[in-house]
This record gives sequence, C-alpha cells and structure tokens, in this order.
Amino acid sequence: MNSKFIKELPDLVKNDVISNEVASKIEQYYSSQQQNSPNKLFAVFGVLGSLLVGLGIILILAHNWDNFDRMTKTIFAFIPLLIGQFFVSFSILKKKSASWKEASGTFLFFTIGSSIALVSQIYNIPGDLSTYVLTWIVLSLPLIYLLKSNAVAILNMVCITFYAVEFGYGYYSMEETPWLYIVLMALIVPHYIGLLKHHKAANITSVFSWLFPISITIVLGTFVKDVSELGFLMYLLLFSLFYNIGKIPFFDHQKLRKNGYLIFGSIGIVILLLTMSFDGFWYFEKLVFNSQETYISMGLFIANVGVLLYVYSMKWLKEFNVFQYVFILFSILYVVGFNIPVIGTIIVNVIVFVLGVTTIKIGSDKFHFGILNYGLLIVTALVTCRFFDTNMSFIIRGLLFVVVGLGFFFTNYMMLKNQKSKSEFLKN
Repeated sequence: MNSKFIKELPDLVKNDVISNEVASKIEQYYSSQQQNSPNKLFAVFGVLGSLLVGLGIILILAHNWDNFDRMTKTIFAFIPLLIGQFFVSFSILKKKSASWKEASGTFLFFTIGSSIALVSQIYNIPGDLSTYVLTWIVLSLPLIYLLKSNAVAILNMVCITFYAVEFGYGYYSMEETPWLYIVLMALIVPHYIGLLKHHKAANITSVFSWLFPISITIVLGTFVKDVSELGFLMYLLLFSLFYNIGKIPFFDHQKLRKNGYLIFGSIGIVILLLTMSFDGFWYFEKLVFNSQETYISMGLFIANVGVLLYVYSMKWLKEFNVFQYVFILFSILYVVGFNIPVIGTIIVNVIVFVLGVTTIKIGSDKFHFGILNYGLLIVTALVTCRFFDTNMSFIIRGLLFVVVGLGFFFTNYMMLKNQKSKSEFLKN
C-alpha cells in the first residue's frame, strides 16, 4: 500500500478536496492491490536463500566427497535434485505464490546442474564444458513455463550466453558456430512477450529488455569466422536494429532507462562509427562476399528494413531521425569505402557529426538534459579522435576544445533558461 498517500487522505477530506466516500474507496482499492500483488522483497530473499542453500549443499558434499563409495555418491548426487523437484511440485499443485515458485525454481535449476556434474564425475562420463552447459539448459528450460519464473529465465539466458561464448570463442572451436544459441534464445522469447503484454511497466520486464541486446551483442562475434572485416558491418546492423526496435512507441514511450534497445543501439552505433572514422580502418584487402558473414549481414539488413516498413505502415514515423536510417547509408559505404578509403573516412566523420547534432536537437526538443549532453559528448568524442590523427597545429586543436566546451555550457544554459520560462508561463 502507498502509505504516504493514504496518510494524506484525512487532510484531503478535511479540506473538502474529496469526500469520505471517495477516500474510503481509494483506501479499499490500495488494500486490494496490496493483497493481490506478490511480496517482491520476499521473492528476492527467497531466490537468494535458494542460491545459498544450493551452494551450501554442494560445499558440504565436496568437502567429504572422497570418503564416500560410488553408490553413496550417486545417492547424494540425486538427493538435492529430488528435493528441488518436491518443492517445485508442491508450489505448482498447491498453487503457491510467485515468490514460492521463484525460490523453488531457482533451487531446482542449480540442483540440475550439480547432479549432471556429479554423475559425470562419478562415472567418468566424457564431455566438454559447452556440452555440460547445453545439457543443463535443455533440462531446465521447461521450468520457465511450468513456474512462470523470471529468475529461471534470467539464469537460462546467462547459461545460454555462456554456452555460445564457450562454444564459439573457445580455442578448440574457432571454426564452430553456435547456431543452437538462436534456437535456445527463441525458446525464451514467448516468456518475454508475455511480460511485455501483461507487465509492460514492471522493472523485471526492463531487465529482459537489457539482457536480450547484451546477450546478442556478446554472442554475435562467434558468428564471424572467415571474413572478419564484415564483422564491423554485422555489429553496426545489429545496433541499428536495436535502435529501430527501441523507437517503436511500445518501448519509446517508456522511461529512457527502461529502453535497453534504444540506449544500447545508440551507444553501439556511435562507438563503431568513431572506430571507423580513423583513416587506417579502411585499408583492407578486397572483401569476400560469398561467406557466412555476408548472409548474416543481409539478414540483419532485411530485419532493419522490415522494422522500418512496419513503423512506417503504422504511421509512427513523425520526424526524420538519422539514427534510424544510418544502416542504409553505411551498408553502401562499407562496400565502396574499401576501394576508396578517403571517401569512407570523410563520410563516416560527417555521419558521426550529424548524429551528434541530431541527438542535441532531440534532447533540446524534449527538454532532456541527458540526451542533450549525450549529443554533445558525441561531438566531443569526434573532435578528440581527430586530435590524434590530424596534422593540425596545437592552437587550432585547443580552439576546437574551447569551442566544444563553450557549446556544452551555452547549450545547457539556454535549455535551462527555456525550461524555466516554460514553467513560469504554465504557472501564469
């Protein structure tokens, strides 16, 4: 219950702002919300408790492990698993609260992993780390939907990402591509869609909106095998896709900190373009287009176009935003730029500058100091990069920094002044 608000009700009634009947209805409403909503604090401590209990059992068994015979070891390997299954079954059959389900699901998730590891060690079953993690994931994935557990979904996402990294970046698997990563992540998407539909504004939903782009960004490099130069294009197309998804009103109308796609996409685009703004980047051998990287890049390009066409068909494109179209220009430039490096360098610098100015304008229009200063930081980063790879005199370089610094000051000052004027106008 919002106790602070409830305490204000008597004063509101006393000053004839609301009636006694309305105050009573408000109090009843918040009371019902309190009863129907899960205890989030209990859920958090339940999950942490399950983690500690699971780790404690593993440590106790590990300390005395060498003193047991094979049969005893096998029994101990399955006891935690059976206990976890009992609590999960109890939570489902007795229709316990979400906190119960989260705690029991977390405990069972870790006991599955420990049982697999112990049985493999007892009977000397061969296998590598990626195979072990994959088995763990496959056995624990159904728990997400049996319990509707966010904690189990997050733990599975972490394990799936680890599996892809181990499989794709490992020393002995440099030629392997973790295609199963796509399938496994797709199995979690329905749970995420359910959160978006029924718990749009919840903090846990925003956690998933951050975890998905982070996980995909980490793993995309494992799909770069033969033509490493195309890896930069793949990542820029991926960040552009994140940005375009983040600009869909469903995400764009939420608080900025909850829109992981928009923030991650924007920062990723800027960092990559700044990296490519150096002259030395464009001196590579001729690109080979008949490769796995080419097909993935084409798929990401089509996905970007598909999102843009969908947004356009829904008439959500109300203003021109360079960030949303940069992937088209850059894809063309990437093919041509390696043949004419000077053109590639110049155009990328122009693109970064335009993105910075565009961001400043967006921040100014929205009266958002964070976005405004982010745009100024983009311009500052561009000037800093040119500080190190140009032959300009130190006087000109110093003047550039002075100009940028004054831009920071005056832009923020003018925006603050306009914001105060607007507030005074609304009051009057």
